[in-house]
Amino acid sequence: MMEKQKTIKKSIQFSGKGIHTGSFTNMTLLPAQENKGIVFIRTDKNDFEIKADIDFVVSTDRSTNLAIKDIHVKTVEHILSAVSGNNIDNLIIEIDNEEIPILDGSAKEFSEKISAVGLVEQNSYKKTYKINKEIRYFDKETGSEIIAMPSENFQLDVTIDYNSKTLGVQNSTLNNISDFSKEIASSRTFCFLHELEQLLDKNLIKGGDINNAIVVVENDINNSNISNLAKQFGKDTIKVSEEGVLDNLELRYKNEASRHKLLDVIGDLSLVGFSIKGKITAKKPGHTHNTSFAKKLKDIIIKDMKTTSPIVNFDEKPIYNKEEIKEILPHRDPFLFIDEVRDLGDDFIVGIKFVKKEEDYFKGHFPGSPVMPGVLQLETMAQVGGVLILSTVEDPQNYLTYFMKIDNAKFKQKVIPGDIIIFRLELISPIRRGLCHMHGTGFVDGKIVVEADLLAKIAHK
Repeated sequence: MMEKQKTIKKSIQFSGKGIHTGSFTNMTLLPAQENKGIVFIRTDKNDFEIKADIDFVVSTDRSTNLAIKDIHVKTVEHILSAVSGNNIDNLIIEIDNEEIPILDGSAKEFSEKISAVGLVEQNSYKKTYKINKEIRYFDKETGSEIIAMPSENFQLDVTIDYNSKTLGVQNSTLNNISDFSKEIASSRTFCFLHELEQLLDKNLIKGGDINNAIVVVENDINNSNISNLAKQFGKDTIKVSEEGVLDNLELRYKNEASRHKLLDVIGDLSLVGFSIKGKITAKKPGHTHNTSFAKKLKDIIIKDMKTTSPIVNFDEKPIYNKEEIKEILPHRDPFLFIDEVRDLGDDFIVGIKFVKKEEDYFKGHFPGSPVMPGVLQLETMAQVGGVLILSTVEDPQNYLTYFMKIDNAKFKQKVIPGDIIIFRLELISPIRRGLCHMHGTGFVDGKIVVEADLLAKIAHK
């Protein structure tokens, strides 16, 4: 059964320091329209938007950071893990500074507040990618490995090994994402004492304190170092616990470190932009490896999407029927070929053409063996694209769409009466100055029948 997209029912607020920059950030989660995806908005930068997408990852040194030009959103992995772990597809995340609050170093508060407000189901279907064959990533230098394998649901198995006597080799599993809040969300970030001292010396952990990170102690430390650390964190005293970590907190799980790494994997893989049906096995993961694998996976998904028909449930009401399409497009019978719009996002659209034997062109186009002319397939595709373009303006009835160029048109098999063509068009580049560049594909019974690149321009009537 196809699952519908979800967003939160109402807004949620958070505030706190970023662990690396020390900057204080107010953050608000807001419901978003279907097919919006997860989008960060820098309210201190004229509401500049950065989509939570692997294409915008600019650095992975101790956290996952996004940027467009010189505008950043830093340490996104914990909030994205909570969003993905709570099955959210569409969300606006407003922040008034560059780094996400670290809070207690986990996704616990994020997940709890999301659960408290609840979710609302939307009309469009969830963007899901099912792993059909093994996908493998391996880094020779570190021995890090991430493998995706077929599974009916999203599962994770994470193993860490830092050659640490204190941590040992740890493993964590999550067999169903519905258990995220209970099993994974409260696991806090961690670092080793020698790393912490280096970071403090370089002033790279300005927002950290003893309450939002587990500090693992490998070797004996002298009283002088203990005193310095206590001073850094504004504490009277700091001790090493029996578990080999600095005190003032207790481990929530014996394998809390590996659970947190699993949390990070979920957050980083959410940047693919699709819910994954498959089992992810990660050995010695880290943000660099997670995002490298996510990039590889997204490239595979995009390639597959070009040859895979969108799934349409014709028992569901369409987003636009033919009469509603007339409110957007100026075309009228017998030249209005598109029958329905089944899905619509900021950068894609899915439209339907029911090929009926009584259509006028069949009277003269091979009447004995009727075939839908290729030029009319392209015209139908263009009309679907026209709805996508005109959906970006507030008053589409006052605009016309003019197609300027068609490239790489290919007709792969004939279309006959009784066929249903499912068209999917995607933006090749963002719409600028009224110009829209799209790639379109038409499917019948899961097979490609037509594809082309279209360039169009919208203008006032």
